[in-house]
Amino acid sequence: MTQYAQDSGLRRRHVIGAGAGVILATLSHQVMAATITAVRMWPSTQYTRLTIESDVAVQHRYQYHDTPLQLVIELDDMVVSGPLSSLPGKVQLVDPNVSQIKLTPTPFGTVLLTVDLKKPVTPQIFALSPAGPYAHRLVVDLYGVVAADPIAELINQIAKKPQALSPSAPTPNPPIASQPQVGNTSANRAPATGRKSLMIAIDPGHGGEDPGAIGPAGTYEKDVVLAIAQKLLERIKRYESPQLQFKAYLTRDGDYFVPLGLRVQKAQAINADLMISIHADAFTVPTARGASVFALSQRGASSAAARWMAQKENSADIVGGLNVKTKDPTMQQIFLDMSTSAQIRDSLKVGGLILNHLGKTATLHKRVVEQAGFAVLKAPSIPSVLVETAFISNPDEEVLLASVGYQNAVADALMNGIVSYFELQAPKGRFRLG
Repeated sequence: MTQYAQDSGLRRRHVIGAGAGVILATLSHQVMAATITAVRMWPSTQYTRLTIESDVAVQHRYQYHDTPLQLVIELDDMVVSGPLSSLPGKVQLVDPNVSQIKLTPTPFGTVLLTVDLKKPVTPQIFALSPAGPYAHRLVVDLYGVVAADPIAELINQIAKKPQALSPSAPTPNPPIASQPQVGNTSANRAPATGRKSLMIAIDPGHGGEDPGAIGPAGTYEKDVVLAIAQKLLERIKRYESPQLQFKAYLTRDGDYFVPLGLRVQKAQAINADLMISIHADAFTVPTARGASVFALSQRGASSAAARWMAQKENSADIVGGLNVKTKDPTMQQIFLDMSTSAQIRDSLKVGGLILNHLGKTATLHKRVVEQAGFAVLKAPSIPSVLVETAFISNPDEEVLLASVGYQNAVADALMNGIVSYFELQAPKGRFRLG
């Protein structure tokens, strides 16, 4: 049964007949009607995100139904037209949570957005103020009830996948055009007894709502760095030597948003021996060029440019759309913990080796490892570096970054730097026997 009721004497509320397990929430009331400017969906195995962008905050309420499995969101002062009308067509068959979306106008000038679900979910619905390239956003995050904890899911994956790990089923990787120039590669060789078994956390920056920097021709940083990360993963998977064996994990393997704190927490959960965060630079002038490597600093940035870069990268949570009301206190503590001097010292060592190998195949912006307060590098006891692979804001380097050849060259350089570090300077207390 459907009924209509007054909402605090100000506006009508459309109330769906209540059933078992219904959640009713009233959020974000404004007086001004909103014009929808864009709608987006980001499915992944960890969660599905739906974003509605508008010129002003959208007035809305929602209900969650167990039978049938549905999430119903009421959008006030709205009509089914423009970008909103395209939302049902954005549902993908691979979406693990959403089967379809329906838009239903009501006699009261509202629109019911009905999300038909494939399985029970835990919805998080929140509003974001304008940030980065975006205006106001209404964000709907749908987390699976059974596998809502990405860290628990990761630990289960480690138990099942002894070689290379990813947050979900492996994303197909493009053919690799070149091989790393270090060690021996043989997928069929039996593991040597007593080899150092080392875990590498590969962190492709940005993702989902957060595109990162955008090149003059429209190339997204998030896409370029994911491609490089996947190529590095492939090199790590097939690397073999009598001394070293590597395992690797991608903090994201698709186009979805991962908060900075969760990236660090994932590296800690797998007991990583090294974390490499991959990015593509942007600056205020298009002439800036070259690759850079950064480590954490406890004493402030090593240059004004490094400080500016850290501030830009640390804004990823704001642009990507972090639900601050549900921040995990464990992740917040990560940012408060001071990394040790030993961690920073090791980060500078591996960063220097990576920079040396990058300099053999790419232009360098600076020939020294710079330092600044990058949030993603604040994993205590884990050497961590952030690699800016080139300036995507430079038209020439944007073309390079989008090319498979340059992506392979960067992946080779990263792999060579990793191997050089662990051959010469691996922290002994973190070795595992293969």
